Amino acid sequence: MTSVELSGKVALVTGASRGIGYGVAEALVARGDRVVITGRNEDALKEAVERLGADRAVHVAGKAHDEAHQAVAVERAMEAFGRIDFLVNNAGTNPVFGPIADLDLNVARKVFETNVVSALGFAQKTWHAWQKDNGGAIVNIASVAGLSPSPFIGAYGISKAAMINLTVQLAHEFAPRVRVNAIAPAVVKTKFAQALYEGREEEAAAAYPLGRLGVPADIGGAAAFLTSEQSDWVTGQTLVVDGGIFLNAGTG
Repeated sequence: MTSVELSGKVALVTGASRGIGYGVAEALVARGDRVVITGRNEDALKEAVERLGADRAVHVAGKAHDEAHQAVAVERAMEAFGRIDFLVNNAGTNPVFGPIADLDLNVARKVFETNVVSALGFAQKTWHAWQKDNGGAIVNIASVAGLSPSPFIGAYGISKAAMINLTVQLAHEFAPRVRVNAIAPAVVKTKFAQALYEGREEEAAAAYPLGRLGVPADIGGAAAFLTSEQSDWVTGQTLVVDGGIFLNAGTG
């Protein structure tokens, strides 16, 4: 992977030690970008950097909603590579499963802090550090849960709906210098989503017209497009990457 010629572009990808975030970082490195990846687990981040290539990736461990961590991550990117062309907000949490009628409001606050407020914080800091004067692109990893009712993961769905609206707000405010778009995946085979398919993957995949669940590379490809020149006239959009599952809406 590290034999690919450098593009000169740099991306900051949050929540990227594994899963979708790592898939995004991998896709960007594969085309020649350098990346700064964040996550909570130092060891997992080190392993991810080794796989991505130590000459193409650096890591910063911390909690996404911690403003000090956000600042350090942006500073590290500027120190290591001198620029931040792309920001991919992937860090997220879904610590609860059940009806929102009984949801602990402190849990709801935690979900919003991690899934929405942290994305805004990273966007603000990246904007002021580089993108305001030099341009770039932001991609927010939302979810199909933000586009329809999501039984038992309602807090997560509400936060992702907020992230989709955050996307259009930022797209409006940051234009014309910075394009801001979102990706709304359906179920992707990651540790984060394991509870949604573990032990019943074949059954879960059968509901998808394309016959399978997503994999991180599917989202990596979409993020690569939305941070490329091929999408230069695209902003404020949410790209649904769902294996066709929405085609079945209302047909049951």
